[in-house]
Amino acid sequence: MLPLIFYSRRLNPNKIIIPLIIQSFSTKPTSHLLSQSPKPHQNPQDFDPGTIFETLSCYSNDWKSALDFFNWVEKECNFNHTTDTFNRMIDILGKFFEFDLSWDLIERMTKAPCSMPNHATFRILFKRYASAHLVNEAKYAYNETEKFNLKDETSFCNLIDALCEHKHVIESQELCFGNNNGIDIVNKTKIYNMILRGWFKMGWWSKCREFWEEMDQKGVHKDLHSYSIYMDIVCKGGKPWKAVKLYKEMKRKGMKLDVVSYNIVVRAVGLSEGVDFAMRVYREMKELGCMPNVVTYNTIIKLLCETGRVKEAYKMLDDMRKKGIVADVITYHCFFRCLEKPKEILWLFDRMIESGVQPRMDTYVMLMRKFGRWGFLRPVLLVWKKMEEQGCSPDEFAYNALIDALVQKGMLHMARRYEEEMLAKGLSAKPRAELSKKVDEGE
Repeated sequence: MLPLIFYSRRLNPNKIIIPLIIQSFSTKPTSHLLSQSPKPHQNPQDFDPGTIFETLSCYSNDWKSALDFFNWVEKECNFNHTTDTFNRMIDILGKFFEFDLSWDLIERMTKAPCSMPNHATFRILFKRYASAHLVNEAKYAYNETEKFNLKDETSFCNLIDALCEHKHVIESQELCFGNNNGIDIVNKTKIYNMILRGWFKMGWWSKCREFWEEMDQKGVHKDLHSYSIYMDIVCKGGKPWKAVKLYKEMKRKGMKLDVVSYNIVVRAVGLSEGVDFAMRVYREMKELGCMPNVVTYNTIIKLLCETGRVKEAYKMLDDMRKKGIVADVITYHCFFRCLEKPKEILWLFDRMIESGVQPRMDTYVMLMRKFGRWGFLRPVLLVWKKMEEQGCSPDEFAYNALIDALVQKGMLHMARRYEEEMLAKGLSAKPRAELSKKVDEGE
């Protein structure tokens, strides 16, 4: 397990939870955590639920440690978990298919008025069941919402959204439009939009077109969100000029585009006509009073980077700062994908963190893989160290990226140590002939 001293860097040092975490979560195995806990703190109001939530998030890739901490802070420190902290723990458990433990937590939630299950609780369950392709279990969870007076249109929409998000569109259609569904759908446009987006997620472009036409045939009102989804579909389906046609159709109908719609149009125009024409749309939206957001800038920066105009992309990044628009992790990903000098990438990576933008796990994985492909081990280790300092628990992709780089450089002993560490956390390691060969030889 990684040392927890780095929490003092990531979390607010004024929060009392941090020294307690550091004392109790040492480098010892998780089975000893509760026995090694510090003296119980008697005032639960000193604990900030936001800090507890963030601490749990640091262990999002290690459910056993997260659950140990969750139980420890409740039992030993008299902390009363809120609905939000319960929901975060349920989300982590669901990520590792520990659904029985998730239901145990939901049962515990009902025993305190400040932690009753809400729509977000079951939305998390729907999402985790759908991601595990357990559709029947997701339906069961929806039926269980009745016990908590949550079986309503909101829960049903959350269920359909989760199923469509994870490509169970056929089951979603059966639930919505089946003969025996027993559900009265009030907002048909919202449901149709979800299913349209589900076909989009599956990449079934012909089915998307059929469903779009079916909405007209059945008299379903198409709102701004409907058009935004379908513009995104045709754009990512390789026909950005069709998105531009839809944009013109929307203008003819007098529809007022929001920033989401304009962002799709900027990308569509950039792909079909070039980044300079995309800049014209960018200026148009500002003139019409629709102020660009970080996604707008990310779209233009990506277009500039993809066409080799990196200096102009840096100018857009500076323009964002001047206008008070905070860059996000996607902004920096656009640069990382196109830059080809390790020194420049590491400089920008440090600038990203210094500006307050926290890298995601896929940021670390992207950089480690990129440096690994180039045969540079030192930058891989620097990124790994930075990940530890930022309080991120590595997932299987991060471990595999590091191990691949170590194997490539012939550092098999260190590679095997990290492989054993990830296996101990319940993460899956890639089969590697180099490592298995050494094991067979009894190294």
